[in-house]
Amino acid sequence: MERADFLVIGAGMAGASAAYELAAHGRVTVLERESQPGYHSTGRSAALYTQTYGHRTVRAMTVASWDFYTAPPAGFADHPLLTPRGVLLVGRADQTDLLEKEFADGRSLTPSVERFDRERTLAMAPFLRPDYAVGAVWEPDARDIDVHALHQGYLRGLKARGGRIVTDAGVSGLARRDGLWVVDTPAGGFTAPVLVNAAGAWADALAELAGVRTIGLVPKRRTAITFDPVFADPADKTGLDGWPMVCDVGERFYVKPDAGRLLASPADETPVAPCDVQPEEIDIAETVDRLEQASRFRVHRLAHSWAGLRSFVADRVPVVGFDGQAEGFFWLAGQGGYGIQTAPAMGRTAAALATGGGLPPDVRALGVTERDLSPSRLR
Repeated sequence: MERADFLVIGAGMAGASAAYELAAHGRVTVLERESQPGYHSTGRSAALYTQTYGHRTVRAMTVASWDFYTAPPAGFADHPLLTPRGVLLVGRADQTDLLEKEFADGRSLTPSVERFDRERTLAMAPFLRPDYAVGAVWEPDARDIDVHALHQGYLRGLKARGGRIVTDAGVSGLARRDGLWVVDTPAGGFTAPVLVNAAGAWADALAELAGVRTIGLVPKRRTAITFDPVFADPADKTGLDGWPMVCDVGERFYVKPDAGRLLASPADETPVAPCDVQPEEIDIAETVDRLEQASRFRVHRLAHSWAGLRSFVADRVPVVGFDGQAEGFFWLAGQGGYGIQTAPAMGRTAAALATGGGLPPDVRALGVTERDLSPSRLR
C-alpha cells in the first residue's frame, strides 16, 4: 500500500486545486478514474468568471478568487488566466422585477455592476432583437477563464510540491482501518488518514462505497453548441469577438463569443445518473429556438455540440468539510456550475479546513461560515 497524508479522489478542478493547496501541508496523492485529469465537467465548462452568478455563498467564494486569478503565483501560468469579456443579464418587459433583484444582489458584493436601459443594452449586444430586451444588468469585470491553463497550473504546482497524480485509478474498494482510509484501485492500493472526496458527479457513489451517508447530490445535464451566426446583413457580424456574454435573466439561454464563433446553451438542468453525458437532440433544438427568439441572427448549421454535468445538493451551495459521522472523510462536492470560477478560493478553503485551520480570513470576511459549507447542514 502506498501511504500519503491526503488522498484526493478526482483530478478535476476541485480535486486539483485542493491537492495543490494541501501539498504545502503534507504528502498528497490524487487518484483519477479516467486516463486524463479533467475529462468530465472541468473540460466542458463555459469558462466565465462572474461575481454575480449563484447563491450568495458562491458569489463570495468567487470574489475571494479574484486575487489569485489576476495575480497567480510566479510560474503558475505562461499568460493571464483571465481575459476581458463582460456579462450582460438581459430581460424582457415581463422580467423587470427580476432584473432589479439581480442588480441589487450583484451590487451587494460587486460595486462595479450597472443597470442598463434598452438603448445601452442594444449598444453592448447589437445582435439582440430590440423588442426582446428592455434592459440589462451589466457586469464589466466578468472575464473569460483559460480553464486549461488554470487546471494545468494546479497539476504542475502539485507535482512541484511533491504530490502525485495516478490515472486509470478508479476506486473499487474503500474502507477505514486502523485510523487510515484504505483504497483499492486497478493502479494499486493507497492509504491516508484523510480522504478528500472530489469525485464530482460520482461523489455520492464514492460515499456509499465507503459506507458514509450521502448528501443528496444530483448530477444535471447541461447542453452547449457552437455555430456561425447568419445575419441578413453580413456586416452585422462585425466585432463578434468583442461581444460580451449575454444571459437571459430567467436563465433560458446564454451565448458568448468562442474562437470566432458563438457558444450557446439553453441553460438546461436535466437530472441524470453520473455518466459520460452526451447532448440530446431536443435540447439542441431548444437552444436554437430560444436564441432565434431573442436574436437577429439565424442558426443554420452547428460546428459542435456537447453536454456536461453540473452536480448540486438541495441548497445549490458546495459541500466542503469533514463528515461528522466518518472520521477523516472530507467532502469537496456539489460545485454545480460554479466550480471553475470559485476554484482558487475553494481550494484554499478545502485545504484550510482539512488541516484544521478554519476558514481563510478573506473568505470569512465576506460572510461565509463553516456551517454554510459543511455537510452537516444537509442532515
